[in-house]
Amino acid sequence: MSSASFRDSTVVIIETSRTSIRAGIGLHDLLRLPSIDIPARVGLRRSPSTSTKTPNSAKVTDYLVGAQLDEALAAGQDIIVSWPFADGDISDYTQAEALWKYVLFGQLGLRRAQMESPVMLSIMAGLSRDAYERVCQIFFERFNVAGFAVLDRPMAQFYAVISGIQLSGVVVDIDLDYTDVTPIADGFPVHLARTSIPIGLNDCLAYLAHLLRTNTSVMSTLSPSESPLSEDELNEALLALARHVWESGLIKVLAEGEAARDLEDEGVTDIAAIVVAGKERAVIESGMKRRQNAKAQPAEQARAKEMEALDLVTTEFRGKELTLGKERHRFCEPLFDPALLDEVPGVQKKEPEDLRRPLQNAVGDAVSKTDIDQRNYIWQGLFVTGAITNHVKGLGLALSARVSSYILSAPDVLNNEVQPRTVKTLRVPDYFAEYRDKGDGLAGFLGTSIVAKLAFNDSGGKNYVSKADYASRGPRVVLGMSPSLL
Repeated sequence: MSSASFRDSTVVIIETSRTSIRAGIGLHDLLRLPSIDIPARVGLRRSPSTSTKTPNSAKVTDYLVGAQLDEALAAGQDIIVSWPFADGDISDYTQAEALWKYVLFGQLGLRRAQMESPVMLSIMAGLSRDAYERVCQIFFERFNVAGFAVLDRPMAQFYAVISGIQLSGVVVDIDLDYTDVTPIADGFPVHLARTSIPIGLNDCLAYLAHLLRTNTSVMSTLSPSESPLSEDELNEALLALARHVWESGLIKVLAEGEAARDLEDEGVTDIAAIVVAGKERAVIESGMKRRQNAKAQPAEQARAKEMEALDLVTTEFRGKELTLGKERHRFCEPLFDPALLDEVPGVQKKEPEDLRRPLQNAVGDAVSKTDIDQRNYIWQGLFVTGAITNHVKGLGLALSARVSSYILSAPDVLNNEVQPRTVKTLRVPDYFAEYRDKGDGLAGFLGTSIVAKLAFNDSGGKNYVSKADYASRGPRVVLGMSPSLL
């Protein structure tokens, strides 16, 4: 058992998802954003001199990671690109080691010979015991960390949003190509109920790019008749525009039957709340905008009213001004109706094909696989996260409206205390100042930071593995001394 705690400034946080790795060093009173965010991919040069080298025979030092890989790809080099975590497991431990080594020593600037930092690693749920032991071995024997602990990533995401005694819920993590659904009951993931669907952010981007082809204004601006783009160039431009629209926060998702609320038209009734939330500047700018509109010429006012009625918006893209309509709000439709992707050219078919189903069905079926007396509590903690939620608000509410078929429409409270009656959505609280207005996609890193602050400050040392623990008991010790594996 460990007996020493670590200084907060030395603690390293690493969040590993299917397609990205976020990391940072140091814990503070205000938990900070990750300082590193890289794609979870590696590259291996394929040249005549290394024609026989394959990922199976490559060494850690053979792989290109981060900026090196980006530069090699930009230069058009022949590179084998691999994503070792993309399948929801660790497909190649050498590639995983190369990524974590790049983060620790290449980006955070740590030194193996003078390593004083413990590491809290959050990673995909459902790994085998052998996988946890091997990861533990890599961090101690290859990286020489001072302490180590593993946390299931869905639990880290859930810890970032719960409050009080709430210990049950369901985490919906929308990644680039896959969406993972993890029910949680009484503080533990229900592994038998976990599921994934082969739909993600990339499918939404491809679908919006497909819809933008119907916008004649966009098409004529991007590919004018006097100098039209080739089909490949047009596809690339439309995908880039779709990403720009998403990253600019121009997309809204409404729950079924829910009317849109124009927040700008609401009166400011609680000045203190506005100041605490850090939104006073936005309120002032909104008021100035209204006064400017009031002084505008009648023609300008008519144009503004027309754009508002049609829900039009203008955006600057590659030096050109584009006007977009309501089609941009259909961005998330493939999540709820995957059949829409059948008509979109270029969408990659992902395995297993038979698991492609609407997100609301996947969530409802996952919760239905839990014990019947747990379901009511699980539905009180629906949390939608992933990169898509960084720029699209209201996705949780939209999903909660679509799972209504799994909720009693006319509950008999007196005679039926088990069947779920309502759905409650969760979000990252505003009191995490650094994460305010950043969306819910960083919940995994925030939750990992919270657990690290508790685990590594525990003088009893029951929730992490120290060097002494590892030296006396080996990699197996991680199975009994990590937050996820107790």
